Amino acid sequence: MIEHIAILKKSWKLAEKILDGRKTIESRWYRAKYAPWDKIYAGEIIYFKESGEPVTIKAEVEKVLQFELSPEKVRELLVEFGSKGKIYISDFNKTLKQNKDKKYCILVFLKNPQVIEPFNINKTGFGIMSAWLCVEDIEKIKIKSS
Repeated sequence: MIEHIAILKKSWKLAEKILDGRKTIESRWYRAKYAPWDKIYAGEIIYFKESGEPVTIKAEVEKVLQFELSPEKVRELLVEFGSKGKIYISDFNKTLKQNKDKKYCILVFLKNPQVIEPFNINKTGFGIMSAWLCVEDIEKIKIKSS
């Protein structure tokens, strides 16, 4: 079973929204099939960190939906899953504009989010801009505190 680290844009304050239930779906919108496309399944664990911060939350994957997109499909998904308690969207039109040219969408339904003891990770080998990491064992990328 694979473990996942999702890196969130700090300014969007999504970690707190995951914890308080305002966000129950983690969505990723891509122009190409990046991780976790075809790499994430129900029952797996996702660890969340905001950019520049340690990992502080984990949640279980309830289910995963993947879509190939058209501009119409982007709108349809945002209407269906963009309400409170699903994908957290503060500005529908802005989100629609940001994603209208994307080709792929992954919706990861979350359950049992919880605060964990914070830890840092070593992203060496994943690429500096990677916003989603898939690892066989989270312990292998944890930075041990001294």
